[in-house]
Amino acid sequence: MSTVTNSSLATRDLQHVWHPCTQMKDHEQQPPIPVRRAQGVWLEDFDGRRYLDAISSWWVNLFGHAHPRINSAITAQLPQFEHVMLAGFTHEPAIALAEELVRITPPGLTRCFYADSGSAAIEVALKMSFHYWQNQGQPRKRVFVTLSNSYHGETLGALAVGNVDLYKGTYAPLLMDVLTVPSPDCYGREPGESWAEHTRRKFSLMQTALERYAEDIAAVIVEPLVQCAGGMRMYDPVYLSMLRAACDRYGVHLIADEIAVGFGRTGTMFACEQARISPDFLCLSKGLTGGYLPLSVVLTKESIYEAFYAEFIAQRAFLHSHSYTGNALGCAAARATLGIFFNGPVLETNERLAAHMTQRLAPLVDHPHVSDVRQTGMIGAIEFVRDKATREPFPWQERRGQILYRHALERGVLLRPIGNVVYFMPPYVITPAEIDLMIEVAVQGIDRACA
Repeated sequence: MSTVTNSSLATRDLQHVWHPCTQMKDHEQQPPIPVRRAQGVWLEDFDGRRYLDAISSWWVNLFGHAHPRINSAITAQLPQFEHVMLAGFTHEPAIALAEELVRITPPGLTRCFYADSGSAAIEVALKMSFHYWQNQGQPRKRVFVTLSNSYHGETLGALAVGNVDLYKGTYAPLLMDVLTVPSPDCYGREPGESWAEHTRRKFSLMQTALERYAEDIAAVIVEPLVQCAGGMRMYDPVYLSMLRAACDRYGVHLIADEIAVGFGRTGTMFACEQARISPDFLCLSKGLTGGYLPLSVVLTKESIYEAFYAEFIAQRAFLHSHSYTGNALGCAAARATLGIFFNGPVLETNERLAAHMTQRLAPLVDHPHVSDVRQTGMIGAIEFVRDKATREPFPWQERRGQILYRHALERGVLLRPIGNVVYFMPPYVITPAEIDLMIEVAVQGIDRACA
């Protein structure tokens, strides 16, 4: 039998596999790295090299790879059954997970609708909001409001309410029209202006849009506190407080996309908690199963559920479905993930790790090519530029982030910059020493990328 190596697997891969978010021609110079095993924050390839997973494998892995508690929960569910349809049937893993989610999410969210990905959750929330207004006899309310630089997924509805041209531009002819309001992103704040002051000032633009178009607006959709795929741009919680009040005032739904920022990532269990608000729809995925299995959920209020509750002849039901809705293995993994939060001081530990990250990032404020260092909880980001004084970015065609990415792999760290932004979103089991390595390698990569 021939020996399995990185090279042999990469060759087989490139014969048939089309990778996500990738220009496949790049792999002529940088073959995909086959993973043999993963443990904690570390990935290991078939040549014995190890890589610190500093981005939680695209933001999904909360408690490290091969976590014994989650492994055990999935293993325990397997002999019972792997999956049954959730139309006309139910099962304890889906019921118990819904009960736990209702208990820990912001007050007033009483109903759980399962789907199988973050994008699917966004589609559910958009359709549910639109359909609610139809059922309420307000057919004009069909417009969605989104923030500039936002990202909500890759399916057509989710793509439409996003605003990152790199992902959206090509497909624009296929997408519904939305109303886009400038983001409260604090990267653009005036000198000496606080995050809160800048955020309050920017809200006036949302206020104007809601006041002018309220009769046509179904919902506003936002990523609370951090616009992740838009370059880890961040804003103050006061925006969410003001938005909740305005949505109530003008009779508009608020959709909170916490797919990337939920489950402790921003410092609280859910980012909305920092503004003390409850959205009308809360979309969750990614960390929901600890990075094990695809599962998502949309939580909503009883009043919205009741708008669909009627005799069959009324034709008010929400006829949206996924074959793997409420998958039992996914629900078992999610319950185990929540159990880790319930049985240990996860948020307190994260607070200490985040403080260590803050300390290690602080010196970069003075780096000659760094225009901004920002952090919200366990999300840190460094924006590097050609000219610090003017914030002139490097041309995207130069792919400076790719230089950093390759350097980090050489040093055994998985970093995946978004353009000229290198960010950190590690699993919560990372150690201070591993944070030191992560940031040290990033700084070396910035120096190399900016040379």
